[in-house]
Amino acid sequence: MRLPSLFRRTPFRLTLLFLALFAAASAAILAYVYLASAQEARARARTDVEVEVAVLTAIYRTRGPDALNAALVERVVRGGHYLYVLVGADGQTVTTSLSDSPLADQATTAPVWDTFSFTDALADGRVVKRQGFGVETPLSGGERLFVGQDLGDTEAYLARLTQALWMAMGMVVLLGLLGGFLVSRNLERSMGRLNSVVQAVQDGDLKARAPRRQGARGPTDSGGDEFEELGRGMNLMLDRLESSMTSIRHAGDAIAHDLRSPLTRMRAKLEVALIDAEAGRVTGVDALSVALTEADNLLKTFNTVLAIARLQSGGAPDRAVFDAAELAADMAELYEPAAEDKGLEFSAEIETGLMIEGNRPFLAQALANVIDNAIKYTPVGGAVKLRARRRSSGDIEFSVTDTGPGVPAEDRERVVQRFVRLDNSRSEAGAGLGLSLVSAVMEAHEGRVQLDEGPGEYGEYGPGLRVALVTPPATADATP
Repeated sequence: MRLPSLFRRTPFRLTLLFLALFAAASAAILAYVYLASAQEARARARTDVEVEVAVLTAIYRTRGPDALNAALVERVVRGGHYLYVLVGADGQTVTTSLSDSPLADQATTAPVWDTFSFTDALADGRVVKRQGFGVETPLSGGERLFVGQDLGDTEAYLARLTQALWMAMGMVVLLGLLGGFLVSRNLERSMGRLNSVVQAVQDGDLKARAPRRQGARGPTDSGGDEFEELGRGMNLMLDRLESSMTSIRHAGDAIAHDLRSPLTRMRAKLEVALIDAEAGRVTGVDALSVALTEADNLLKTFNTVLAIARLQSGGAPDRAVFDAAELAADMAELYEPAAEDKGLEFSAEIETGLMIEGNRPFLAQALANVIDNAIKYTPVGGAVKLRARRRSSGDIEFSVTDTGPGVPAEDRERVVQRFVRLDNSRSEAGAGLGLSLVSAVMEAHEGRVQLDEGPGEYGEYGPGLRVALVTPPATADATP
């Protein structure tokens, strides 16, 4: 049989568990209170009875049996909590305040303490059983004296205390069940809202989002309870999922659009090569060389897309600690001749001791892409500057500044996306993946890419572009 949804909820089950633990603890406390109170009452009764026995035995020793009997009669008439029985040496009862004697059948030679029951007639005619505690003391003349104390009032108090504790525990259990029901209902409503979002996403609605609490300030507001935090995390996850799906669709469209030209160009070149080969103007080797060149360009594009995907999914592999200054110096030595061949002024400013932890080949590829772009888009007569330094925050920064046309501020976030090429770069070779790969590399190294304006416009140059690759320094416990 399937249980109602309420009993399947974890909060309600936890409520039942804690209530069971509380009931067990309360029962243990109740038993302790009862036993401790009963023991305390018995100890107090024993002390009082010992005092009374001492007084009566003193009367017996100093004044004899008749004086003791007179004292007992006076006490029985006066009433009180003490109960008395005096048995003579012949075994006959001399004086008693009890209808049933609690004395043993055989005389004892030492005082004997015991709990006993006796009947008591109430004013309304009812007869009730009561508890008492007393001691039987043998006297020197053969008489036996029993002195006890009525524990009925103490027992009644303990009964009332026990009843009150049971009622309090029952109220707590009832309130706990009610609280568990309310908590479970609130949890069910909160989880229901999140489950509806999950179901909507499963049905293909990537626009579905978890509702936010009233007064929430933006998607990253850290206020609210754990369900608010879960909903906020779910919304951020769905935002990234929607962005990724949009990027995938855009990438597919961009691949189809950007590969159309090289594929068309390759087909045209192959067709021309075929015609030339048939006419005897070129050989088959030349035609195949053209095809291989175009195929290599396509493979390079796909390999770059694959590298970006791997970086975004698994991060940079094979990390090690190395000096970023050495990497910057190697890049400067590699690209300075290429810049001079184009008629550009190339300079480098590199600090020393810039230890970082990462994958050197990936970081080298990212820095090479940035320098290559700077050289490619800076007109003849311009300048390119490479810089490696430690920021005041402790982060390590590679920056490449050029005097080219730059990137408008509104396009700087978009230009690092896949297959995005601005209008002023359409005349240059490429697929729009260079900065996208750079961004993926920096994200894999917990770093970031920053694009800012270069030195500004002067003459026919500028405003230029400054691309900074910022990465955290190596930790103190990292080993090179």
